[in-house]
Amino acid sequence: MAGNVRNGRPYRRLTVQQRALGLPCWICGHDIDYTLSGYAAQRDRWAFTLDHAIPLTRGGSLLDPANARSAHRKCNSARGNRVLTQTPTATRTSRRW
Repeated sequence: MAGNVRNGRPYRRLTVQQRALGLPCWICGHDIDYTLSGYAAQRDRWAFTLDHAIPLTRGGSLLDPANARSAHRKCNSARGNRVLTQTPTATRTSRRW
């Protein structure tokens, strides 16, 4: 049996490419602290993680760049395997009555 695909070169390459874009969190819309690395990035809830728009458990592709999104570790964990149907809260405009 092959090793964990998430430790493979194609997955690491996709993660590096997504991180290099410097995008805000696709879930909450806030900036991600891309300066965090190593152990600090593994533990900090506001650090970058690679998220998948269509969760892997729902048939999403692990290595498809079109399915890759930048997210905070906290937002990614809170979302779990749910599919988002709304826009990030930081980019929504409030409605004035």
